[in-house]
Amino acid sequence: MGTAAGEGADRATDRGADARVVVLVAGGPDGPRPRVHPAGEPLLLADDLAAVRGDGCFETLLMVGGRPAKPERHLTRLGRSAAALGLTGPTAGEWGAGIALAAREWGPDSEAMVRLVLSRGPERGGPETAYITVAPVGPHAVRARAEGIAVTVLGRGFPADFAGSAPWMLLGAKTLSYAANMAALRHAAADGYDDVVYLSSEGEVLEGPRSTILIARSGELVSPPAEVGILEGTTLGALAEVAEREGVPVRRERLLLSDLLTADAVWLLSSVTLAARVRRIDDVTLDGAYPGVDVAGMVDRAVGRA
Repeated sequence: MGTAAGEGADRATDRGADARVVVLVAGGPDGPRPRVHPAGEPLLLADDLAAVRGDGCFETLLMVGGRPAKPERHLTRLGRSAAALGLTGPTAGEWGAGIALAAREWGPDSEAMVRLVLSRGPERGGPETAYITVAPVGPHAVRARAEGIAVTVLGRGFPADFAGSAPWMLLGAKTLSYAANMAALRHAAADGYDDVVYLSSEGEVLEGPRSTILIARSGELVSPPAEVGILEGTTLGALAEVAEREGVPVRRERLLLSDLLTADAVWLLSSVTLAARVRRIDDVTLDGAYPGVDVAGMVDRAVGRA
């Protein structure tokens, strides 16, 4: 008889690209105890505020060889997002137990995208809902890692210092209210681009809809600071630790579009795609030469892929 993890791997392999694992961490009659929920059966009530209001937060992390990548960073950021929303959520230990169960069910044979979701719960009242889904890494992410991406620049419509004066906008939180980001990505795709770089109303570089921006310049790596109202990137943080050990400076600095256009290289960093090198910004093709810094390799080492 195989182990539970082995059986989970067989199930994931059998389901192929449609494979899914769902773990309910909190909500329902059994309280805060992680348990597997059938992936093909309904989970949320029709009035759950995640569905009807986008009232909640989430994190997405990579799983490599059955191991979640940098879970502590994601759980810390999830805690910050929950606090900004006034949510309690499961403890880090309860989330960790859910992640471990999801990893065993998935198995070690293929990379996976693990999403942690926390909802305020039913509109009629009741406990918060917390669950985890696991799915295969999509082909678009694999292609972006290997081939790079073309991006378009879009205005976000507010100044870089807006987050400090309008905390209710939740600009530093990873909330479920992603409709505008998804609309930006569809707009980009309709024009033949893979992704988006947001600018503030003054023209400062902010972030992508689901990524952190990083440039290489004269042997150092530079990324916009969190103070400009962007989500603090977990992949950037993990990369910075590896870069420090390898003697590569990483700085946070306010950037303009001209900084991207004149950089030695530009990447969009994210937890699942990892490091996607930007090959074109609107109608400007960027220099494809080696920038002197192996960002993709450092990211792989940071998340345990190397």
